[in-house]
Amino acid sequence: MALIEAELVAGTSDIALPTDGGAGTAGTEGLFAAITARGHQSSGITGVNAATDLAEFDAILAEFDRNGAIEENMMFVNRATALAMDDMLASMNSYGAGGTSYGVFDNSEDMALNLGFSGFRRGSYDFYKSDWKYLNDLATRGGINEGATGGEAIRGVVIPAGVTSVYDQALGKNLKRPFLHVRYRASKLESRKMKTWITGSVGAVTSDLDAMTVNFLTERCMVTQGANNFMLLN
Repeated sequence: MALIEAELVAGTSDIALPTDGGAGTAGTEGLFAAITARGHQSSGITGVNAATDLAEFDAILAEFDRNGAIEENMMFVNRATALAMDDMLASMNSYGAGGTSYGVFDNSEDMALNLGFSGFRRGSYDFYKSDWKYLNDLATRGGINEGATGGEAIRGVVIPAGVTSVYDQALGKNLKRPFLHVRYRASKLESRKMKTWITGSVGAVTSDLDAMTVNFLTERCMVTQGANNFMLLN
């Protein structure tokens, strides 16, 4: 959750900033904050009007064109936005109103009608849609979105598929990296991806507290590479 929701510490924050850096150098930049700062945002695709939603999608494609976006994209959205997209795509089916479109291939009336779409192509772009439990669950972002308005309520995110080439200064060469990936601190002797150790138990490291304690330690960050190819659905 921290990798998704985290934000950099502002200069006016009460949290002490590191002595070797200025304002905004403490903390980590999560996915939503990175797209807000360096990517794109859209408030369309609401399901109110299918034609309006399609026009909003065309506006998103035009924005991607200006930034040389990747043709294949993943869309992780909440339930309401997923249904709005299904309605938009279903309205494009000219046979739907007459009730003659039963299914795929043999058009059998005995085939269960599938009103959901997992992907579609518009222009030269392919979009693959998936429900994101994190946005629906009231214990996570679903609860945060309750009562939120404007940019505070997040309905989904568009993430480019594939990899991009970056120059690694430490290695001195170009490397292929996914647009969205997680990096963690590691050396030949130790990895901070996820360390665990137990204290206060028989056979484990002792401590002043007469109780068994499970400790967790990690140093990781979310890398939103080429954020101008990402879109946040508010």
